[in-house]
Amino acid sequence: MSWSDAIAAKTEQLTALRRKLHQIAEPGWCEYQTTAAIVSELSELPVTIYTGTDAVESSARMGLPSAEEDAYFFQLAEKAAVEPALLERMQGGHTGAVAVLDTGKPGPDTALRFDIDALPITEASSDHVPADAGFPSKHEGFMHACGHDGHTAIGVELVKLCVENVDQLTGTFTFLFQPAEEGSRGAYAMVKKGWLDGKDYFFSGHIGIHDLEVGTIACGTERFLATTKLDVTFTGVSAHAGVDPAAGKNALLAAASAAIQLQAIPPHRDGITRLNVGKLTAGEGRNIIPERADIMMETRGETNELNAYMEEEARRILTACADMYGVEVSIDVTGRGSTTESSKAIGAKLSTWGEQFTKRVIGPLPLGGSEDAALMMNRVREQNGEAAYLLYGTPLPYGHHHPKFTFDEGVLPAAVEALAQLITTYHEKEGMSR
Repeated sequence: MSWSDAIAAKTEQLTALRRKLHQIAEPGWCEYQTTAAIVSELSELPVTIYTGTDAVESSARMGLPSAEEDAYFFQLAEKAAVEPALLERMQGGHTGAVAVLDTGKPGPDTALRFDIDALPITEASSDHVPADAGFPSKHEGFMHACGHDGHTAIGVELVKLCVENVDQLTGTFTFLFQPAEEGSRGAYAMVKKGWLDGKDYFFSGHIGIHDLEVGTIACGTERFLATTKLDVTFTGVSAHAGVDPAAGKNALLAAASAAIQLQAIPPHRDGITRLNVGKLTAGEGRNIIPERADIMMETRGETNELNAYMEEEARRILTACADMYGVEVSIDVTGRGSTTESSKAIGAKLSTWGEQFTKRVIGPLPLGGSEDAALMMNRVREQNGEAAYLLYGTPLPYGHHHPKFTFDEGVLPAAVEALAQLITTYHEKEGMSR
């Protein structure tokens, strides 16, 4: 059976797995049920599975959830009857998994990465495919609004496909099911664990981004934006707003002023820069001088230098606003992402097989945003390996991070086929039939 025929035979289970994962949407470092689902799917295969601190470097994790959020999703996993021993290994936000397939034959060492986390977005309950088809998120306030449920399903089925064809493959495969991609928080913990060391090739990709037809594959990606994720806390002095307002130091006003003034950072002449204040919370009541205010924000830049410019200017403004209102400010980095670009050599290997799913291959397209995989790609390239990040075409009625985000599930087998083509290109044994 050809690879494309094998993929066609898996389409139904590929779709079913995506829908199962969509219903258990979990944010970064809380993907307990998602990790368990991955392990369950792969546990009977001749692969070595790593979880917990064997998969991620504990001290290198960034942007950890609050104790309350972690406990909430951990308890949901307990109620879902996740294996206690696996839960114990993941306890404290050590989610994600790595599956290693060694063919036993000399050949390249390739890593493939699939992100697994969801977003803190309340999913639309009507006029939305997952809701209308009966597989919406069961976790109120969280949903897969960026396609990571599809990415995970693609990765799982690709592992199975490689196992089924292991006699025709050479070398070693490391499948990385990465937690906490959103916020650029999780890749670093896998890089520091050493999973990207000594790799010859690295493959990853994303559903959507550009509104393309199903079966269209962009053979690479450019213009990754470097990014820094910042959690900012202003701490003032609480006081009665009517009796003694002068005794207070208003943290809310400092934060509000900062949120406005941050938008005045001049764009840089050398390239794209971005800044967003995504969340501001403060205050306890109408007659209380707010003692604390919190901002969640990010900077981005077309190069690492441009992002550094945005971060430096942001820190200057945050400090100045704190001084203006006589409050203290703390600035914590909760995530970082780098710039990178795909290897043209890898992209050149992609073509339309003339099979069921890969209908059209086009040149590299700009990402226009940030991607945690960039850290992994750069680590591989630092050691003279090659790395590629593909884009899998699908119409997008609503954009990423939207409550009605969805995609055409026909993109799933197309993505598996594109990655399978790269695998056979670099790992095929002589005489292998595609």
